[in-house]
Amino acid sequence: MSALIRRYAAVLCHKRMLKPNYPTLVLTCHVSTWVAPQLNGAAATTGLYGFDHLKTPKGFQRFVDDAIERSGELVNYISSMPSSAEVLRAMDEISNTVCCVVDSAELCRNTHPDREFVEAAGKASMRINEYLHYLNTNHTLYAAVKRAEKDGHLLTKEAHRAANQLRIDFEKGGIHLPPEKLARVNQLHLSILQLSREFGENITIDPGYVDIFPASRIPKHIHHLLKPVHRFTSGSSSGSLGSWNNMKEKGLRITTDHRTLVSVMHWVSDEEVRKMAYIQGNSVPHANLEVLDKLAAARHELAQMMGYRSYAEFVVKPNLASSPEVVISFLHEMSKMVRPRADEEFEAIRNFKREKCGQRCIDLEPWDETYYTAMMKSSAHNLDSSIVASYFPLPQCIEGLKVLVNSLFGAMLRNIPMAPGESWHPDVLKMSLHHPEEGDLGYLYLDLYSRKGKYPGCANFAVKGGCRISETEYQLPVVALLCNFSGSPGSSTVRLNHGDVETLFHEFGHALHSLFSRTDYQHFSGTRVALDFAEMPSNLFEYYAWDYRVLRTFAKHYSTGEIIPEKLVKSMQGARDMFAATELQRQVFYALADQTLFGEQPASPNDMSSILAEFKMQHTSWKHVEGTNWQIRFSHLVNYGAGYYSYLYAKCFAATIWKKLCQEDPLSLTAGTALRTKVLQHGGSKEPAELLNDLVGEGILKHCDGGIVPDITCFLEESRLVVGSW
Repeated sequence: MSALIRRYAAVLCHKRMLKPNYPTLVLTCHVSTWVAPQLNGAAATTGLYGFDHLKTPKGFQRFVDDAIERSGELVNYISSMPSSAEVLRAMDEISNTVCCVVDSAELCRNTHPDREFVEAAGKASMRINEYLHYLNTNHTLYAAVKRAEKDGHLLTKEAHRAANQLRIDFEKGGIHLPPEKLARVNQLHLSILQLSREFGENITIDPGYVDIFPASRIPKHIHHLLKPVHRFTSGSSSGSLGSWNNMKEKGLRITTDHRTLVSVMHWVSDEEVRKMAYIQGNSVPHANLEVLDKLAAARHELAQMMGYRSYAEFVVKPNLASSPEVVISFLHEMSKMVRPRADEEFEAIRNFKREKCGQRCIDLEPWDETYYTAMMKSSAHNLDSSIVASYFPLPQCIEGLKVLVNSLFGAMLRNIPMAPGESWHPDVLKMSLHHPEEGDLGYLYLDLYSRKGKYPGCANFAVKGGCRISETEYQLPVVALLCNFSGSPGSSTVRLNHGDVETLFHEFGHALHSLFSRTDYQHFSGTRVALDFAEMPSNLFEYYAWDYRVLRTFAKHYSTGEIIPEKLVKSMQGARDMFAATELQRQVFYALADQTLFGEQPASPNDMSSILAEFKMQHTSWKHVEGTNWQIRFSHLVNYGAGYYSYLYAKCFAATIWKKLCQEDPLSLTAGTALRTKVLQHGGSKEPAELLNDLVGEGILKHCDGGIVPDITCFLEESRLVVGSW
């Protein structure tokens, strides 16, 4: 991560996650302040996201040119040795100026339907990242930051923290190394960026597919997700066209992207179809085997050049955990604790399959899990997913977000119009987060529907970070929340399954972290925090999607308006808890695999597939399927390299906060105000441990071997797992 761009700009997870940690910028912006376009009378034309430069694809080139020009002016200003406070302000402005380009380009690359815009954004992204390497190896800037860090005249704790973080980030970029080593470090940073991008592009380009004949092997209600295909069966033709038509067999092509694959695993009763889809979906894109090997090697070399034993150590050291040893110890204890319950759940699923299949059942396979657990949940709790979805039409779910904002924070989410040219697709909505006394606090774009060429997951993308420009002016944060829900606006059929509702609330937690942020420096804005703290707000907001006292305020039947019955919500909660140990075990396995992949390297990186296969058998109750490589489409290994454990940290922190602060009254203004003023508004400007202790007091974290681990008591209690010795 480089000194001048510090952030986790977007947020996707295994369902969703914090998105690419591209290099790190730290400065505020006097020149490119985002202003909501004025729409009184004739609407003024603007460019994408309100940036005048971005009216056309060619505008990206000018956007980069101006950012480089302004940054050069600021570098010259810092060279004149102004006061330490002015150095930090100028550094933050450089950061802000360049981040506007980086963030806008990333959002455009991942969402814009126009290939010209996408290609222009890609070129802008590579060019601005190359310029960043110049900035991050600028010894004048580094010397100025070191002077500022030693200056006792800085007036605020945040300023001192900014100087300290800037110096550390510069050194993580290798500026203190000899010239030949620094040149290699810069090459490795660019290589890592290119490999990360290639990994994601391969997943989009080659999702894999299997053709199934006849089409009747697939339930009709998911045919719309699949592509019709045909084949000619063997036989002789009588010479007429009609005869050939009679021999033409209709089938369906399953494209094994994640979303389609989940639906197939859930609904298809034909085990052979599930098996083919599972194997294909976990075997492509094959090109990513080499990409991942190269990425692991490049990250390892980078870490060693920086004086670390492994990339995992390089990543974990500045976070709460402080060392891979603390992380691995935490994960091994969790693995040991969850195994007995997970084994019981595995046996229950296997017995259920045997009851259904009789003599045909040989063993429980990985492609059986989703199908049979869904059936068991439905049977035990009398659940029908279509009935559940009928209470979650998407417009009502957005109303639910508005209810939360109003109840917890006394604020409003207001739909506002966009200027011509500001939006990238007709489906996009824009909202302001508005407080009756404080005015607008920030702006949120919602791009919620699936479409061809769009980023396939769910994520938050930063557009602008919040920062103080002057004593009287604050640059408001702007973020974009992306999902991929089926359907289109205006369709009466856009209803979410509850998993999608949970995802929406999760991503909204990330968005609020950015929108409520009121840091002086954009370097600390919103989710620009320690990696193992960043997912806490989003995990906390998942709880609101499950609490009946919240759901009854917005979850209403799409046709009758009936409020969701409490009995149905209790059934949903019961189904959720049925296989909690299996899901937790999977997350522990992913986190351990992530630490291993980017830990001290094995003799041959090509052995990684066999090592991960052995890991799966060691840390889960499920077998590995020979020839499959789940890791080649698991984007978190790229976006979170050596940081996937942060999801488990976040779940534990969120469980404690929910129980101690929110559970008694989930719509409490008092609790919401505490969350806003003690955590969300501070972004990364304070130590996470300080924020957590200030919010709920003792009992949320523990010190362990020089690092910090979450207290897991509340998390294990709600997961119905026995607490062992921690």
